[in-house]
Amino acid sequence: QVQLVESGGGLGQPGGSLRLSCAATGSILSIGDMGWYRQDPEKQRELVASVTSDGTTRYTDAVKGRFTISRDNAKNTVILQMNSLQPRDTALYCCNADVTACRNVDGVFHFDTSLYWGHGTQVTVSS
Repeated sequence: QVQLVESGGGLGQPGGSLRLSCAATGSILSIGDMGWYRQDPEKQRELVASVTSDGTTRYTDAVKGRFTISRDNAKNTVILQMNSLQPRDTALYCCNADVTACRNVDGVFHFDTSLYWGHGTQVTVSS
């Protein structure tokens, strides 16, 4: 069973920094794109940043120059370094990943690729 577990959220000061981490665990063969989304109750969910398996990154305009996404393929982990935090960054941050995993069903191995999501970590930016 593949799981994504986020950590690192909490209360940040305007102008300060937070570092989010998301680790994928389970019978993982490979991971494709990984990303961070955020959702505020009053807004739609938006893609914050994503990174491909070869390291190509993409950011929403609101975080360009402030946030950096990176990944550690050996640890199946994606990191979001958030600098120059602003109150508008307050949201629930969730990671996702395209994961190819192995399942053993009655002695037969199956390989499936699915999009997995973490449960999210709350980020609140306030003085």
